[in-house]
Order: sequence, then C-alpha cells, then structure tokens
Amino acid sequence: MARRKRTEEHENHDRWLVSYADFITLLFAFFVVMYSISSVNEGKYRVLSDSMVAAFRDPARSLEPVQVGDLMRSSEQSEEMPDRNKPIIEVFKMPRPAQPAEQHEPEDIDESVQELADSIEASMADLVDDGLIQVRRDKRWIEVEIKSSILFDSGSAGLSAPSAPVLQKLADKLKALDNVIHVEGFTDNVPINNFEYLSNWELSAARAASVVHLFTRLGIHPKRLAAIGYGEFRPVASNDTEDGRARNRRVVLVIMSGSDARISQRLDHLQTLREGRPQPVKPAPDDRPATAGAAGSPS
Repeated sequence: MARRKRTEEHENHDRWLVSYADFITLLFAFFVVMYSISSVNEGKYRVLSDSMVAAFRDPARSLEPVQVGDLMRSSEQSEEMPDRNKPIIEVFKMPRPAQPAEQHEPEDIDESVQELADSIEASMADLVDDGLIQVRRDKRWIEVEIKSSILFDSGSAGLSAPSAPVLQKLADKLKALDNVIHVEGFTDNVPINNFEYLSNWELSAARAASVVHLFTRLGIHPKRLAAIGYGEFRPVASNDTEDGRARNRRVVLVIMSGSDARISQRLDHLQTLREGRPQPVKPAPDDRPATAGAAGSPS
C-alpha cells in the first residue's frame, strides 16, 4: 500500500498581530479613561463660577448654597431650619474702654511748660542767639527746633561731634521728667538716592532715630520717645534759595506737657486683656425717648 505523502504546514508569521491589536485596544481604553477624568464639565464649571461672582457682588446671597448638580430631595426634612440672618463668621469686637469724663487740666500745667521752655532757652542762650536753636511755646507742648547743620553732615544721619554737647544739655533737662517726646526729622527737596537712603523719607526718619537712640543712651526712657520722618513735605521756607533749604533741614523735638494719655490707655487695655480681667464696657446710648417710669427714681 502506498504511503500518503505528508503535507508540510506553513508557519504563520502574522501571529504577532493578535497581541499587537490587544495592546492597542488596551492603550486606547487607557487614554479614553484619562481624558474622561481630566475633562471639565463646562456647564457645572460655569454654574460654579457664576455663583461665586454673584456671592461676592451681592453679600445678601452669600449664604445661598451653590447648586452644581441635580437637586436631591430627601423624604425627611429637617425640623430646624438654619437662620440665614445669622452670620457664618462672628467677628470679635474688642470693647472700647470707657471714655473718661471730661477732666480739667491742673492750673499749673501751663506754668510747668513755660518753666521748661525758659530753662532750655537759658541753658542754650548762645545757640538761640545764633539762630541755630529756636524754642516755640504752646499751651500743651514745646517745640525745640535744631538746625541740621549742627547735628549732621550733608546727606548723612550720623550725629556729628558738635551735636553731642547740645543733645546732652537737652537730655539733662528732659530725663528727670515724664513728658512724651516726639523727635521729628525734616529735609529740603534736593533728591537723595544712594545705597543707604533711597529718598528723603528714609533720611529724615534715620536722623530722627539717631537722636532717639542718643537720648536713650543718655538716660531718657524709650517709652517716652518716638521717631518721625516727614521728609521734604513740611517746609517752613522756600526751597528755591540756599537759605530756605537750610531752614528746612531741621530736627524738631516736640515735648508734650505730660504723658501720652492715648498710649497709656491703650497699654493698660492690652495688659488687662493679657491678665484676663473683665473689660468695663460703656453702655451704648439709648436713643429711645424716656418713659414716665424711667424718669422716676433710679433702679
């Protein structure tokens, strides 16, 4: 019997296409999922944006909920409805300290101010005569104006050597008192712009601070002192001439008639808050008309 001839099977070289097609399908599904996650629902985004804009424009609507999706109704409604008139954030208001009743200043306050001014003028009579120091008097303060030429070099806030005896005499007169002292610095309108001072604001403030630092070293308590810089914006003469610019370059000591009641009251209030003591709150004035019962005997 004749033997059947065996046919040879051809090798399939395209089998890789099956795995490749599966890989492409999975990769396509992956990117579709990623795109669906990253895409923004434009409708919901627009609703959210409009709600936020309306809330900031109309504060009365700021308590309304922002509706983004479909409204879901619950079968059971809450018995307690939120009070929309109640603010979400409660602002803590620091109670104002009770305003003291109008107090009359002692009669000798003007005399003490005058005596201090007389003492300063007598101790610096030579500088006053030369026009380098000027003392002005007021009912509640004294102004001692010192020309910058005897305190600082041009464009500098460092105290010069001739300024030491002048400020020493002033410190000797002031350190035994409790008066508040404002040291004010002034310049002319000539621009300054260097590595140390960008403008006349910085220069005037630095000069006032230099005097304050020296006063503290000479025994005046720092709580009594304040350094203020006005720059070129408080001239006392025209800046068109050299003499006028020299008058505008000055340091003024404003010596109050006593301690600063405003600062003392604020410090006392802060100290009371730290210690946790109850604050005396002044009752608000009642604008309603008084009834007959209220006008009778005190309760």
